[in-house]
Amino acid sequence: MPFSAPQGLIAPPLTPFNDDGSVATDLFIDHAHSLLDQGCAALAPFGTTGEALSVGMDERVAGLDALVGAGVDPHDLIPGTGLTNLPDTLRLTRHAIDSGCRAVMTLPPFYIKRPSDDGLVTYFDRLITAAGADDISIVLYHIPQVSGVGFSVDLVARLRREFPDQIVGIKDSSGDWPNTLRLFDISGLTVFPGSELPLVEALELGASGCISATANINAVAISSVINTYRHRGPAAATEVHGAVREARLFVQQYEVVSAQKAYLSARLSESRWANVRPPLVPMPDTIAEEFEVGFSAIG
Repeated sequence: MPFSAPQGLIAPPLTPFNDDGSVATDLFIDHAHSLLDQGCAALAPFGTTGEALSVGMDERVAGLDALVGAGVDPHDLIPGTGLTNLPDTLRLTRHAIDSGCRAVMTLPPFYIKRPSDDGLVTYFDRLITAAGADDISIVLYHIPQVSGVGFSVDLVARLRREFPDQIVGIKDSSGDWPNTLRLFDISGLTVFPGSELPLVEALELGASGCISATANINAVAISSVINTYRHRGPAAATEVHGAVREARLFVQQYEVVSAQKAYLSARLSESRWANVRPPLVPMPDTIAEEFEVGFSAIG
């Protein structure tokens, strides 16, 4: 089936943990349903915000199975599958395909730094071939400040040319708006900004929405920008966007994962939400209170 981009906000859900460090599947499922109920068009589990590289492969497989088993439509899921080696990336990708997911979001193999474009093209060629070229839709995940390896615009254009039916989109979390602008020039590529900060500008360029970490605690407001744009135009959306931008800039002053987990812990009266996996550490209570007050004040 040809890829169709979700129209709206895509949330990369936080991954909750029990006090013993195991994945809190009950909270994970509840949070997924809550995000969709708050207006998210799709979910991208096991990305950076979901502490994916601190979550084991078997846990990721089980987590995806739990979401689908709990009634989350797999067509609303674009799970992260990119790891440092082809066999593990293939396993997660094939499982997502077999589960009926709309697409996968895939990092480049990021342990070997400064790989050649030819090497990365070969990697995706082998992934696509092994996974089943007719079944796979890949959203590239560009976050070089975290992964240490990214996708240049020229490489993205080459991948799109060589695999037009499989390389369908890119999430650009670089924070480099000029880079994102150049990606919009690649024919047929769906571009998801990795933040709501340039959301109105992106919608003007034809974006279907964005993939934003802060959807975990601000989904309704971010979604309202997209809905306002569609029904009332860019000027009205810009007015709504002001508070959303302010909220995002506020959150970015903190460690985004632990801050949002502390916020949910307080708001939902569920202490397990404050848990993170090493090397992250829980937010100290005094900072968590400061965050909750500051974020709530923005409204």
